[in-house]
Amino acid sequence: MRIIISPAKKMKMETDSLNYYQLPQFLEDTKILQSYLKELSYLEVKSIWNCNDKIAALNYERIQKMNLYRNLTPAILSYEGIQYQYMAPGVFHTGELTYLETHLRILSGFYGLLRPFDGVVPYRLEMQAKLKGNELDSLYDFWSNKLASQLFLESHCIINLASKEYSRCISKYLNNNIRFITCVFGEIIGHRVIEKGTQVKMARGEMVRFMAERQIEVAEEIKNFNRLNYIFADELSDDSTYVFIKQGK
Repeated sequence: MRIIISPAKKMKMETDSLNYYQLPQFLEDTKILQSYLKELSYLEVKSIWNCNDKIAALNYERIQKMNLYRNLTPAILSYEGIQYQYMAPGVFHTGELTYLETHLRILSGFYGLLRPFDGVVPYRLEMQAKLKGNELDSLYDFWSNKLASQLFLESHCIINLASKEYSRCISKYLNNNIRFITCVFGEIIGHRVIEKGTQVKMARGEMVRFMAERQIEVAEEIKNFNRLNYIFADELSDDSTYVFIKQGK
């Protein structure tokens, strides 16, 4: 079983607490992207990042000085988004970290597919970013089926906790041998299941923590998830979609 999650836009360097284990598997592809971004002007990369001047200036400087082999942070500690805050990997015990290294995979526009203890540097490149090159117009085309093929070699059961933007890199290449289970975290509003962005990110982080703490190896066991007032809704779920409904406020 493998769990897939999205990265976060905000990243940090953390080289003091835990060491990285290995380099990312698709580092040669990352070098191509790095070289491409480095050749662009400030205004060109700012348009790709679609951000304000402060963020653009920071990341433009990062690209110019980037060394993919030095001052590396384990991927699981590098991202700072809401999902990662609720996952709280910094307080995991050794057994839980070992579980994550085996089971968790982070999808990335820049690095492709990351294991938790792959060494990374801070970057900014979202999977849906529109690039400007003839051969680098779309990151979906750039990565093609590489990420899915690697994931399917590792396991035939995928727990999808990633956003649609990122899970598309995997779901597009599904075959009959792969069980792909998407977790939905929502509320019942007007007879419909409504997902709210921040709440979903919180729940995804809590689900990863739940699975690591319980060392879950069988997909059906995640139906017992009951954190942040979510309860599994059997009547709304099927073999490929597990729906969790928030109870109360």
